[in-house]
Amino acid sequence: MTGIPSLADLVWARGYTDPAWARRHTTSGRELVPSRRVWRGSGGASPLPTAPPGALDGLAFTGPHGGSLTLTELLSRAETDALLVMHRGLLVHEEYLHGYEPHVPHFNASAAKSYLGLVAAVLAHEGQLDRGMQVAKIVPELAGTAFGDAEVDHLLHMGTQMSYAGRPYDKALEAQRYFAVLAPQLRPYGYTGPATIREHLATARATGEPGIDFRYENGNVEALAEVLRRATGTTTSALLSEMIWSRIGAEEDAYYLLDSEGAEAACGGFSATARDLARLGEMIRRGGAIGDSQIVPEAVASTIVSGVPDGYPRRVRFPAAPPEAPATLSYHDLWWIPNDPYGSFMASGIHGQRLFVSPALDLVVVHYASQIVSPAVPQVPLVQAFLKIGTHLRG
Repeated sequence: MTGIPSLADLVWARGYTDPAWARRHTTSGRELVPSRRVWRGSGGASPLPTAPPGALDGLAFTGPHGGSLTLTELLSRAETDALLVMHRGLLVHEEYLHGYEPHVPHFNASAAKSYLGLVAAVLAHEGQLDRGMQVAKIVPELAGTAFGDAEVDHLLHMGTQMSYAGRPYDKALEAQRYFAVLAPQLRPYGYTGPATIREHLATARATGEPGIDFRYENGNVEALAEVLRRATGTTTSALLSEMIWSRIGAEEDAYYLLDSEGAEAACGGFSATARDLARLGEMIRRGGAIGDSQIVPEAVASTIVSGVPDGYPRRVRFPAAPPEAPATLSYHDLWWIPNDPYGSFMASGIHGQRLFVSPALDLVVVHYASQIVSPAVPQVPLVQAFLKIGTHLRG
């Protein structure tokens, strides 16, 4: 008789304890589960003008335990796969590590939430989406669930309180259960839970009134993605392509991972190259425009930081922060807001994925990584590093 296997032997657990295994997943999603491309369009790639090298030479950064790190040491600690820095429209730094190549789409994890939030904000601005409408009126199958009882705006601000299948809510465990829904090979032996994203959402029951407290939960984004599919009559992949990806001059197609029903994993199953993500960030930094083409309404691009609605928490904790950490961030339309003096905001995903935009510093940073996620491994203070880069370049 064999013994009970260690958690470390489960495929889903390895991705959080071994950077090499995480890197395998972050760059090879299409080889693991079905996917759907986000078409780059038929036009040419928009240029990324390059500044002379050496703009970041000699910079020193603060490490996880204090002390001083060089840029090379910082990237090593962060298990960085790619770092791109744009300042005033020029690419001042582009670096790829651990064999990662510029043309390969890289997993964005939860940073993908922000891109869907941008699409939703544009649709709302154009009158195609009512933020105040009850979700169940758009997606009747969600009636009676925590998400169906909420309003669209509650989903955009992580404002629902729920438990799944009667379980006490635990963020880390629910994230693992979501991954098991998406990929059969990640399911533990004897798994009998939901097999699709839709089935997973159907088990969510409200444990409190929506719109009062902040709870960072993937289900909000998956419910929002279904709302957008119903409102527009198209897939998440086609919608992102039509509204953004085909209009920013992307070099490569992006892609979403799919569940067994063909629904995109909108909360974190998106992959794209670092250069194309830099184009997305630069477009937003410039008020939603690329050259003379307005891609996103200026009113949407300029209110990511200032648009937190009344009634929502102005300060929320980052998901990886310990309970005693101060709540120094804000959250609006699925974007994180550091509340720094420069009007910065960012899309953020597990293992170190970041799209950081700082309008007052004229800065866009793309960071891809395969960090270990463990209480025993302190996270590299990436936001502080990005701000150090921005203030250095501005000076």
